[in-house]
Amino acid sequence: HQKETPLANAAFWAARKGNLALLQLLLNSGRVDVDCKDSLGTTALMVASYYGHLDCVRELVLQGADINLQRESGATSLFFAAQQGHNDVVKFLFEFGASTEFKNKDGGTALLAACQYGHAKVVETLLKHGANIHDQLYDGASAIFLAAQGGYLDVIRLLLSSGAKVNQPRQ
Repeated sequence: HQKETPLANAAFWAARKGNLALLQLLLNSGRVDVDCKDSLGTTALMVASYYGHLDCVRELVLQGADINLQRESGATSLFFAAQQGHNDVVKFLFEFGASTEFKNKDGGTALLAACQYGHAKVVETLLKHGANIHDQLYDGASAIFLAAQGGYLDVIRLLLSSGAKVNQPRQ
């Protein structure tokens, strides 16, 4: 994958701002690799997913972006969309084969991120698509623990009704 070029930087900017016309122009020029990464391994798809620009996410995926690439931290496009509560993006990424299995450096998964930030709709979507309700951070924090820390009762109810264990020991 190409390293950062001025055109790649422009593509990242377009993905961040949700500027679909510019993103299409750059990708169609054939001079920007759809999976080009910045110095931390971030792709334009991760950026568009983080900021919730579904039209840009769709364009990148249809142009062949690799959905399951991981950043140096271990995070994926699905992780960023889940963390930021963009349920439409999460659903779209699943249609194109996003995996819930990836962990970042502290053991964080898309499900744990959604629980930690209180995004109940996203939690529901992730569970429906096979996310593991028993995921834990490497320090032992569970989905329910993270939701409880934030006081997200709707997320806690959802986790309980989906079979999360309340007294799961921290490993």
